[in-house]
Amino acid sequence: MKLIEIIKSLNPVSVYGGTDVEITSITNNSKECTNGSLFVAVRGFQTDGHKYIASAVSQGAVAVICEEYNPDTDAVQIVVDNSRRSEAVAAAVFYGKPSEGFKLIGVTGTNGKTTITYLVKHILEQNGYKVGLIGTNQNMIGDTAIETGRTTPDSIELQRIFRQMADAGVDFCVMEVSSHALELDRVYGCRYAVGAFTNLTQDHLDFHITMDNYAKAKSKLWQISDIAVINVDDEYGKRMLADCPCKAVGYSIQNSDAAIVAKNVALHSSGVEFSVSDTEYKLCIPGEFSVYNALCAIGVAKAAGISDTKIASALLSACGVKGRVEVVPTGKDYTVIIDYAHTPDGIENILSAVRGFAEGRVVIVFGCGGDRDNTKRPIMGEIAGKMADFCVVTSDNPRTEDPMKIIAMVEEGVKRTDADYVVIENRKDAIAYALNNAQSGDCIVLAGKGHETYQILNSGTIHFDEREVVREILEQKK
Repeated sequence: MKLIEIIKSLNPVSVYGGTDVEITSITNNSKECTNGSLFVAVRGFQTDGHKYIASAVSQGAVAVICEEYNPDTDAVQIVVDNSRRSEAVAAAVFYGKPSEGFKLIGVTGTNGKTTITYLVKHILEQNGYKVGLIGTNQNMIGDTAIETGRTTPDSIELQRIFRQMADAGVDFCVMEVSSHALELDRVYGCRYAVGAFTNLTQDHLDFHITMDNYAKAKSKLWQISDIAVINVDDEYGKRMLADCPCKAVGYSIQNSDAAIVAKNVALHSSGVEFSVSDTEYKLCIPGEFSVYNALCAIGVAKAAGISDTKIASALLSACGVKGRVEVVPTGKDYTVIIDYAHTPDGIENILSAVRGFAEGRVVIVFGCGGDRDNTKRPIMGEIAGKMADFCVVTSDNPRTEDPMKIIAMVEEGVKRTDADYVVIENRKDAIAYALNNAQSGDCIVLAGKGHETYQILNSGTIHFDEREVVREILEQKK
Protein backbone atom coordinates (compact mmCIF):
# COMPACT_ATOMS: atom_id res chain seq x y z
CA MET A 1 0.00 0.00 0.00
CA LYS A 2 1.23 3.50 -0.83
CA LEU A 3 1.92 5.69 2.19
CA ILE A 4 -0.15 8.52 0.73
CA GLU A 5 -3.31 6.37 1.10
CA ILE A 6 -2.71 6.12 4.84
CA ILE A 7 -1.82 9.79 5.19
CA LYS A 8 -5.13 10.82 3.59
CA SER A 9 -6.99 9.38 6.60
CA LEU A 10 -4.83 10.95 9.31
CA ASN A 11 -5.26 14.72 8.99
CA PRO A 12 -1.59 15.23 9.98
CA VAL A 13 -0.10 18.43 11.36
CA SER A 14 2.72 18.17 8.81
CA VAL A 15 4.49 15.68 6.57
CA TYR A 16 8.24 15.62 5.94
CA GLY A 17 9.58 13.70 2.94
CA GLY A 18 8.11 12.07 -0.15
CA THR A 19 4.91 10.07 0.28
CA ASP A 20 5.14 7.88 -2.82
CA VAL A 21 6.65 4.97 -0.90
CA GLU A 22 5.33 1.45 -0.47
CA ILE A 23 4.31 0.34 3.02
CA THR A 24 4.65 -3.39 3.66
CA SER A 25 3.79 -3.54 7.37
CA ILE A 26 2.79 -1.37 10.31
CA THR A 27 4.07 -1.67 13.90
CA ASN A 28 4.66 0.26 17.13
CA ASN A 29 7.59 -1.99 18.08
CA SER A 30 10.91 -0.93 16.54
CA LYS A 31 12.21 -4.51 16.87
CA GLU A 32 9.47 -5.72 14.51
CA CYS A 33 10.36 -3.27 11.73
CA THR A 34 11.49 -4.69 8.39
CA ASN A 35 12.08 -3.18 4.97
CA GLY A 36 9.07 -1.05 4.09
CA SER A 37 7.60 -0.78 7.61
CA LEU A 38 5.57 2.14 8.90
CA PHE A 39 6.63 2.73 12.53
CA VAL A 40 4.26 4.44 14.96
CA ALA A 41 6.00 6.25 17.82
CA VAL A 42 3.62 6.09 20.80
CA ARG A 43 4.22 7.72 24.17
CA GLY A 44 3.68 4.97 26.76
CA PHE A 45 3.70 4.88 30.55
CA GLN A 46 7.10 3.23 30.84
CA THR A 47 8.80 4.38 27.65
CA ASP A 48 8.40 6.74 24.71
CA GLY A 49 8.33 5.33 21.19
CA HIS A 50 9.98 8.49 19.89
CA LYS A 51 13.22 7.27 21.46
CA TYR A 52 13.21 4.30 19.10
CA ILE A 53 12.68 6.06 15.78
CA ALA A 54 16.35 5.73 14.81
CA SER A 55 16.28 2.03 15.71
CA ALA A 56 13.10 1.50 13.68
CA VAL A 57 14.63 3.18 10.63
CA SER A 58 17.83 1.15 10.96
CA GLN A 59 15.63 -1.97 10.91
CA GLY A 60 14.04 -0.91 7.63
CA ALA A 61 11.18 1.47 8.49
CA VAL A 62 10.62 3.90 5.62
CA ALA A 63 8.09 6.12 7.38
CA VAL A 64 7.22 7.19 10.91
CA ILE A 65 4.04 8.48 12.54
CA CYS A 66 5.06 10.68 15.46
CA GLU A 67 4.02 13.65 17.58
CA GLU A 68 7.22 15.62 17.12
CA TYR A 69 9.63 16.03 14.22
CA ASN A 70 12.96 14.22 14.49
CA PRO A 71 15.69 15.98 12.46
CA ASP A 72 18.05 13.02 12.74
CA THR A 73 16.25 10.62 10.40
CA ASP A 74 15.80 10.45 6.63
CA ALA A 75 12.55 8.49 6.85
CA VAL A 76 9.27 10.11 5.92
CA GLN A 77 7.72 11.65 9.03
CA ILE A 78 4.01 12.17 9.52
CA VAL A 79 3.57 14.47 12.50
CA VAL A 80 0.18 14.14 14.22
CA ASP A 81 -1.53 15.41 17.36
CA ASN A 82 -2.20 11.95 18.78
CA SER A 83 -0.09 8.94 17.84
CA ARG A 84 -2.38 6.39 19.53
CA ARG A 85 -5.44 7.45 17.58
CA SER A 86 -3.43 7.80 14.40
CA GLU A 87 -2.09 4.28 14.92
CA ALA A 88 -5.65 2.94 15.09
CA VAL A 89 -6.75 4.79 11.98
CA ALA A 90 -3.60 3.90 10.02
CA ALA A 91 -3.93 0.22 10.96
CA ALA A 92 -7.56 0.14 9.82
CA VAL A 93 -6.63 1.68 6.47
CA PHE A 94 -3.59 -0.59 6.02
CA TYR A 95 -5.73 -3.70 6.57
CA GLY A 96 -8.53 -2.42 4.34
CA LYS A 97 -11.01 -1.31 7.03
CA PRO A 98 -11.96 -4.93 7.68
CA SER A 99 -14.59 -4.41 10.40
CA GLU A 100 -16.83 -2.69 7.85
CA GLY A 101 -17.43 -6.19 6.46
CA PHE A 102 -19.19 -7.55 9.56
CA LYS A 103 -21.01 -6.40 12.71
CA LEU A 104 -19.10 -5.69 15.91
CA ILE A 105 -20.48 -6.52 19.35
CA GLY A 106 -18.53 -5.23 22.37
CA VAL A 107 -18.91 -6.25 26.03
CA THR A 108 -17.34 -4.19 28.82
CA GLY A 109 -17.51 -4.29 32.63
CA THR A 110 -15.47 -5.69 35.51
CA ASN A 111 -16.88 -9.20 35.66
CA GLY A 112 -18.79 -11.47 33.30
CA LYS A 113 -17.33 -10.29 29.99
CA THR A 114 -15.84 -13.61 28.94
CA THR A 115 -18.90 -15.72 29.73
CA ILE A 116 -21.23 -13.25 28.04
CA THR A 117 -19.17 -13.14 24.85
CA TYR A 118 -19.22 -16.94 24.70
CA LEU A 119 -22.98 -17.02 25.30
CA VAL A 120 -23.60 -14.44 22.56
CA LYS A 121 -21.29 -16.31 20.20
CA HIS A 122 -23.19 -19.54 20.89
CA ILE A 123 -26.60 -17.92 20.35
CA LEU A 124 -25.53 -16.39 17.04
CA GLU A 125 -23.93 -19.61 15.82
CA GLN A 126 -27.01 -21.62 16.74
CA ASN A 127 -28.92 -19.27 14.48
CA GLY A 128 -26.72 -19.82 11.46
CA TYR A 129 -24.19 -17.00 11.72
CA LYS A 130 -20.42 -17.30 11.47
CA VAL A 131 -18.88 -15.61 14.48
CA GLY A 132 -15.43 -14.43 15.51
CA LEU A 133 -14.47 -13.84 19.15
CA ILE A 134 -11.82 -11.73 20.85
CA GLY A 135 -11.32 -12.03 24.58
CA THR A 136 -9.43 -13.01 27.70
CA ASN A 137 -9.36 -16.76 27.09
CA GLN A 138 -8.65 -16.79 23.38
CA ASN A 139 -9.34 -15.25 20.02
CA MET A 140 -11.42 -17.34 17.65
CA ILE A 141 -11.74 -17.00 13.91
CA GLY A 142 -14.35 -19.45 12.74
CA ASP A 143 -13.36 -22.67 14.50
CA THR A 144 -9.72 -21.67 14.87
CA ALA A 145 -8.55 -20.65 18.35
CA ILE A 146 -5.59 -18.30 18.80
CA GLU A 147 -3.98 -17.63 22.17
CA THR A 148 -4.06 -14.01 23.30
CA GLY A 149 -1.99 -12.03 25.76
CA ARG A 150 -4.50 -9.44 26.92
CA THR A 151 -8.24 -8.81 26.94
CA THR A 152 -8.22 -6.37 24.01
CA PRO A 153 -5.26 -6.40 21.58
CA ASP A 154 -3.57 -3.14 20.61
CA SER A 155 -5.08 -1.39 17.59
CA ILE A 156 -2.64 -2.82 15.05
CA GLU A 157 -3.09 -6.42 16.18
CA LEU A 158 -6.83 -5.84 16.44
CA GLN A 159 -7.12 -4.69 12.83
CA ARG A 160 -4.98 -7.61 11.70
CA ILE A 161 -7.34 -10.01 13.44
CA PHE A 162 -10.33 -8.19 11.94
CA ARG A 163 -8.75 -8.70 8.51
CA GLN A 164 -8.47 -12.43 9.12
CA MET A 165 -12.08 -12.52 10.28
CA ALA A 166 -13.30 -10.62 7.25
CA ASP A 167 -11.37 -12.94 4.95
CA ALA A 168 -12.94 -15.92 6.74
CA GLY A 169 -16.40 -14.50 6.09
CA VAL A 170 -17.60 -13.88 9.64
CA ASP A 171 -20.97 -12.17 10.10
CA PHE A 172 -20.30 -10.98 13.66
CA CYS A 173 -17.26 -10.38 15.84
CA VAL A 174 -18.06 -10.55 19.56
CA MET A 175 -15.33 -9.06 21.72
CA GLU A 176 -14.45 -8.07 25.25
CA VAL A 177 -13.61 -4.37 25.45
CA SER A 178 -11.46 -3.53 28.45
CA SER A 179 -11.31 -0.14 30.16
CA HIS A 180 -7.64 0.05 29.16
CA ALA A 181 -8.58 -0.46 25.51
CA LEU A 182 -11.14 2.35 25.68
CA GLU A 183 -8.90 4.73 27.60
CA LEU A 184 -5.84 4.03 25.43
CA ASP A 185 -7.72 4.25 22.12
CA ARG A 186 -7.06 0.64 21.10
CA VAL A 187 -10.59 0.49 19.65
CA TYR A 188 -10.55 4.05 18.31
CA GLY A 189 -12.33 4.19 14.96
CA CYS A 190 -14.32 0.99 15.59
CA ARG A 191 -18.11 1.10 15.38
CA TYR A 192 -20.15 -1.34 17.45
CA ALA A 193 -23.58 -2.47 16.37
CA VAL A 194 -24.18 -3.39 20.02
CA GLY A 195 -22.24 -2.46 23.16
CA ALA A 196 -22.96 -4.05 26.55
CA PHE A 197 -22.09 -3.28 30.18
CA THR A 198 -22.01 -5.93 32.92
CA ASN A 199 -21.06 -4.21 36.19
CA LEU A 200 -18.39 -2.09 37.81
CA THR A 201 -16.56 -3.21 40.93
CA GLN A 202 -13.12 -2.40 42.26
CA ASP A 203 -10.32 -3.34 39.89
CA HIS A 204 -7.57 -1.62 37.88
CA LEU A 205 -7.42 1.38 40.24
CA ASP A 206 -3.64 1.30 39.83
CA PHE A 207 -4.40 2.62 36.35
CA HIS A 208 -7.68 4.56 36.72
CA ILE A 209 -7.00 5.83 40.29
CA THR A 210 -10.71 6.37 41.08
CA MET A 211 -13.91 4.42 40.44
CA ASP A 212 -15.39 7.43 38.66
CA ASN A 213 -12.46 7.46 36.23
CA TYR A 214 -12.92 3.72 35.75
CA ALA A 215 -16.61 4.27 34.96
CA LYS A 216 -15.84 7.11 32.55
CA ALA A 217 -13.46 4.84 30.65
CA LYS A 218 -16.14 2.16 30.34
CA SER A 219 -18.70 4.77 29.24
CA LYS A 220 -16.61 5.62 26.18
CA LEU A 221 -18.06 2.50 24.57
CA TRP A 222 -21.43 4.26 24.17
CA GLN A 223 -19.85 6.95 22.02
CA ILE A 224 -18.98 4.31 19.42
CA SER A 225 -22.04 2.04 19.72
CA ASP A 226 -25.40 2.07 17.94
CA ILE A 227 -27.25 0.31 20.78
CA ALA A 228 -26.24 -0.11 24.44
CA VAL A 229 -27.35 -2.99 26.69
CA ILE A 230 -26.78 -2.02 30.33
CA ASN A 231 -27.12 -3.68 33.75
CA VAL A 232 -29.27 -1.20 35.66
CA ASP A 233 -28.98 -3.12 38.95
CA ASP A 234 -25.44 -1.77 39.03
CA GLU A 235 -25.20 1.80 40.38
CA TYR A 236 -22.81 2.86 37.64
CA GLY A 237 -25.04 1.15 35.11
CA LYS A 238 -27.98 3.30 36.19
CA ARG A 239 -25.92 6.43 35.57
CA MET A 240 -24.75 5.14 32.21
CA LEU A 241 -28.31 4.45 31.07
CA ALA A 242 -29.43 7.93 32.11
CA ASP A 243 -26.57 9.64 30.29
CA CYS A 244 -26.21 7.27 27.33
CA PRO A 245 -25.71 9.15 24.03
CA CYS A 246 -27.00 6.23 21.94
CA LYS A 247 -30.15 4.10 22.07
CA ALA A 248 -30.03 2.03 25.27
CA VAL A 249 -31.93 -0.79 26.98
CA GLY A 250 -31.52 -1.87 30.59
CA TYR A 251 -31.60 -5.37 32.04
CA SER A 252 -32.36 -6.23 35.64
CA ILE A 253 -33.47 -8.72 38.25
CA GLN A 254 -34.55 -6.05 40.74
CA ASN A 255 -36.00 -3.21 38.67
CA SER A 256 -39.35 -3.95 37.02
CA ASP A 257 -39.10 -0.79 34.92
CA ALA A 258 -36.13 -2.13 32.97
CA ALA A 259 -36.64 -3.23 29.37
CA ILE A 260 -35.44 -6.77 30.15
CA VAL A 261 -36.41 -8.13 33.58
CA ALA A 262 -35.79 -11.62 34.97
CA LYS A 263 -38.68 -13.01 37.00
CA ASN A 264 -39.35 -16.33 38.72
CA VAL A 265 -35.61 -16.80 39.25
CA ALA A 266 -34.66 -20.27 40.48
CA LEU A 267 -31.06 -21.12 41.41
CA HIS A 268 -29.92 -24.75 41.31
CA SER A 269 -26.59 -26.53 41.66
CA SER A 270 -26.92 -27.48 37.98
CA GLY A 271 -27.78 -24.02 36.71
CA VAL A 272 -30.45 -21.30 36.70
CA GLU A 273 -34.01 -20.85 35.48
CA PHE A 274 -35.95 -17.62 34.99
CA SER A 275 -38.45 -15.94 32.71
CA VAL A 276 -38.38 -12.72 30.71
CA SER A 277 -41.85 -11.57 29.65
CA ASP A 278 -43.50 -14.78 28.42
CA THR A 279 -40.31 -16.68 27.59
CA GLU A 280 -38.75 -19.28 29.88
CA TYR A 281 -34.96 -19.55 30.01
CA LYS A 282 -32.59 -22.19 31.39
CA LEU A 283 -28.80 -22.02 31.57
CA CYS A 284 -26.61 -24.80 32.98
CA ILE A 285 -24.22 -22.47 34.84
CA PRO A 286 -25.03 -21.99 38.56
CA GLY A 287 -25.20 -18.74 40.52
CA GLU A 288 -27.23 -15.53 40.44
CA PHE A 289 -24.48 -13.90 38.42
CA SER A 290 -25.31 -16.41 35.68
CA VAL A 291 -28.78 -14.89 35.48
CA TYR A 292 -27.19 -11.48 34.94
CA ASN A 293 -24.82 -12.89 32.32
CA ALA A 294 -27.73 -14.54 30.54
CA LEU A 295 -29.81 -11.33 30.65
CA CYS A 296 -26.97 -9.40 29.06
CA ALA A 297 -26.57 -12.03 26.34
CA ILE A 298 -30.34 -11.97 25.75
CA GLY A 299 -30.30 -8.18 25.39
CA VAL A 300 -27.39 -8.30 22.95
CA ALA A 301 -28.94 -11.10 20.89
CA LYS A 302 -32.30 -9.31 20.71
CA ALA A 303 -30.50 -6.15 19.54
CA ALA A 304 -28.80 -8.29 16.89
CA GLY A 305 -32.21 -9.40 15.62
CA ILE A 306 -32.60 -12.86 17.22
CA SER A 307 -36.10 -13.76 18.48
CA ASP A 308 -36.84 -14.61 22.12
CA THR A 309 -37.71 -18.26 21.40
CA LYS A 310 -34.53 -18.79 19.38
CA ILE A 311 -32.42 -17.22 22.12
CA ALA A 312 -34.03 -19.46 24.76
CA SER A 313 -33.47 -22.54 22.62
CA ALA A 314 -29.80 -21.65 22.10
CA LEU A 315 -29.16 -21.04 25.81
CA LEU A 316 -30.42 -24.54 26.62
CA SER A 317 -27.35 -25.99 24.90
CA ALA A 318 -24.86 -23.35 26.09
CA CYS A 319 -22.11 -24.64 28.35
CA GLY A 320 -19.64 -22.99 30.66
CA VAL A 321 -16.33 -21.35 29.83
CA LYS A 322 -12.93 -22.71 30.84
CA GLY A 323 -11.96 -21.24 34.18
CA ARG A 324 -15.42 -19.91 34.99
CA VAL A 325 -17.18 -22.07 37.63
CA GLU A 326 -15.31 -24.99 36.06
CA VAL A 327 -15.77 -28.29 37.89
CA VAL A 328 -12.61 -30.43 37.90
CA PRO A 329 -13.27 -34.18 37.78
CA THR A 330 -11.76 -35.81 40.88
CA GLY A 331 -13.70 -39.03 41.50
CA LYS A 332 -13.86 -38.00 45.16
CA ASP A 333 -16.74 -37.23 47.49
CA TYR A 334 -15.91 -33.51 47.40
CA THR A 335 -16.00 -30.93 44.60
CA VAL A 336 -13.17 -28.84 43.15
CA ILE A 337 -14.06 -25.71 41.18
CA ILE A 338 -11.67 -23.47 39.26
CA ASP A 339 -12.79 -19.86 38.81
CA TYR A 340 -11.11 -16.72 37.51
CA ALA A 341 -12.46 -14.61 40.41
CA HIS A 342 -9.72 -12.05 41.09
CA THR A 343 -11.70 -9.03 42.28
CA PRO A 344 -13.77 -8.43 45.43
CA ASP A 345 -17.00 -8.80 43.45
CA GLY A 346 -15.69 -11.89 41.70
CA ILE A 347 -14.84 -13.56 45.02
CA GLU A 348 -18.27 -12.67 46.41
CA ASN A 349 -20.04 -13.99 43.31
CA ILE A 350 -18.34 -17.37 43.17
CA LEU A 351 -18.64 -17.99 46.91
CA SER A 352 -22.30 -16.98 46.86
CA ALA A 353 -22.93 -19.37 43.97
CA VAL A 354 -21.12 -22.24 45.69
CA ARG A 355 -22.97 -21.55 48.95
CA GLY A 356 -26.16 -22.30 47.02
CA PHE A 357 -25.28 -25.94 46.38
CA ALA A 358 -22.36 -26.99 48.63
CA GLU A 359 -23.36 -29.88 50.90
CA GLY A 360 -20.35 -29.46 53.19
CA ARG A 361 -17.82 -26.73 53.86
CA VAL A 362 -16.87 -24.03 51.35
CA VAL A 363 -13.07 -23.82 51.15
CA ILE A 364 -11.32 -21.17 49.08
CA VAL A 365 -7.71 -21.15 47.89
CA PHE A 366 -6.83 -17.65 46.68
CA GLY A 367 -4.32 -14.84 46.55
CA CYS A 368 -3.96 -11.59 44.64
CA GLY A 369 -1.87 -10.48 41.68
CA GLY A 370 1.22 -8.33 42.02
CA ASP A 371 1.94 -5.02 40.27
CA ARG A 372 -1.80 -4.31 40.20
CA ASP A 373 -4.35 -2.45 42.33
CA ASN A 374 -3.23 -3.29 45.88
CA THR A 375 -6.16 -1.63 47.68
CA LYS A 376 -8.45 -4.52 46.76
CA ARG A 377 -6.28 -7.11 48.55
CA PRO A 378 -7.64 -6.73 52.11
CA ILE A 379 -11.15 -6.32 50.70
CA MET A 380 -10.88 -9.68 48.94
CA GLY A 381 -9.50 -11.22 52.12
CA GLU A 382 -12.40 -9.94 54.21
CA ILE A 383 -15.03 -11.13 51.73
CA ALA A 384 -13.42 -14.58 51.57
CA GLY A 385 -13.20 -14.74 55.36
CA LYS A 386 -16.86 -13.87 55.77
CA MET A 387 -18.23 -16.14 53.06
CA ALA A 388 -16.01 -19.24 53.18
CA ASP A 389 -15.74 -21.78 55.99
CA PHE A 390 -12.00 -22.07 55.52
CA CYS A 391 -9.46 -19.95 53.63
CA VAL A 392 -6.09 -20.98 52.23
CA VAL A 393 -4.28 -17.72 51.44
CA THR A 394 -1.58 -18.24 48.84
CA SER A 395 0.22 -16.66 45.90
CA ASP A 396 -1.38 -15.77 42.57
CA ASN A 397 0.74 -13.98 39.95
CA PRO A 398 3.09 -11.98 42.20
CA ARG A 399 5.04 -10.64 39.21
CA THR A 400 7.80 -8.36 40.55
CA GLU A 401 6.41 -8.08 44.08
CA ASP A 402 7.34 -10.12 47.16
CA PRO A 403 4.59 -12.79 47.39
CA MET A 404 4.52 -12.69 51.19
CA LYS A 405 3.94 -8.92 51.21
CA ILE A 406 0.92 -9.43 48.95
CA ILE A 407 -0.31 -12.26 51.15
CA ALA A 408 0.09 -10.07 54.26
CA MET A 409 -2.23 -7.46 52.74
CA VAL A 410 -4.82 -10.14 51.91
CA GLU A 411 -4.42 -11.57 55.40
CA GLU A 412 -5.29 -8.17 56.90
CA GLY A 413 -8.79 -8.59 55.52
CA VAL A 414 -9.17 -12.21 56.57
CA LYS A 415 -8.20 -11.26 60.15
CA ARG A 416 -11.14 -8.85 60.30
CA THR A 417 -13.38 -11.92 60.28
CA ASP A 418 -13.53 -14.97 62.51
CA ALA A 419 -12.59 -17.27 59.62
CA ASP A 420 -10.30 -20.24 60.02
CA TYR A 421 -7.38 -19.94 57.63
CA VAL A 422 -3.82 -20.89 56.83
CA VAL A 423 -1.12 -19.13 54.82
CA ILE A 424 0.83 -21.25 52.34
CA GLU A 425 2.90 -19.21 49.89
CA ASN A 426 3.53 -21.90 47.27
CA ARG A 427 0.31 -22.25 45.28
CA LYS A 428 0.78 -25.94 44.48
CA ASP A 429 1.36 -26.69 48.17
CA ALA A 430 -1.71 -24.62 49.03
CA ILE A 431 -3.90 -26.64 46.66
CA ALA A 432 -2.42 -29.88 48.04
CA TYR A 433 -3.28 -28.75 51.58
CA ALA A 434 -6.89 -28.08 50.58
CA LEU A 435 -7.25 -31.45 48.84
CA ASN A 436 -5.48 -33.43 51.57
CA ASN A 437 -7.75 -31.93 54.22
CA ALA A 438 -10.99 -32.10 52.24
CA GLN A 439 -14.03 -33.57 53.95
CA SER A 440 -17.01 -35.33 52.40
CA GLY A 441 -19.34 -32.83 50.72
CA ASP A 442 -16.80 -29.99 50.72
CA CYS A 443 -16.57 -27.60 47.78
CA ILE A 444 -13.02 -26.33 47.19
CA VAL A 445 -12.78 -23.16 45.11
CA LEU A 446 -9.44 -22.42 43.44
CA ALA A 447 -9.87 -18.72 42.74
CA GLY A 448 -7.86 -16.30 40.64
CA LYS A 449 -6.17 -18.31 37.92
CA GLY A 450 -9.16 -19.56 35.94
CA HIS A 451 -8.23 -20.24 32.32
CA GLU A 452 -4.56 -19.34 32.87
CA THR A 453 -2.02 -22.13 32.45
CA TYR A 454 0.92 -20.20 33.88
CA GLN A 455 2.10 -18.33 36.95
CA ILE A 456 4.07 -15.08 36.70
CA LEU A 457 6.82 -14.94 39.30
CA ASN A 458 9.62 -12.45 39.90
CA SER A 459 11.98 -15.00 38.35
CA GLY A 460 9.85 -15.39 35.22
CA THR A 461 6.75 -17.17 33.94
CA ILE A 462 6.30 -20.86 34.73
CA HIS A 463 3.80 -23.43 33.47
CA PHE A 464 1.01 -23.81 36.02
CA ASP A 465 -2.29 -25.39 35.03
CA GLU A 466 -4.48 -26.01 38.08
CA ARG A 467 -6.27 -28.89 36.35
CA GLU A 468 -2.93 -30.68 36.00
CA VAL A 469 -1.94 -29.75 39.55
CA VAL A 470 -5.14 -31.26 40.97
CA ARG A 471 -4.67 -34.47 38.94
CA GLU A 472 -1.02 -34.76 40.03
CA ILE A 473 -1.87 -34.30 43.72
CA LEU A 474 -4.67 -36.86 43.54
CA GLU A 475 -2.38 -39.34 41.74
CA GLN A 476 0.18 -38.99 44.51
CA LYS A 477 -2.50 -39.84 47.11
CA LYS A 478 -3.31 -43.19 45.49
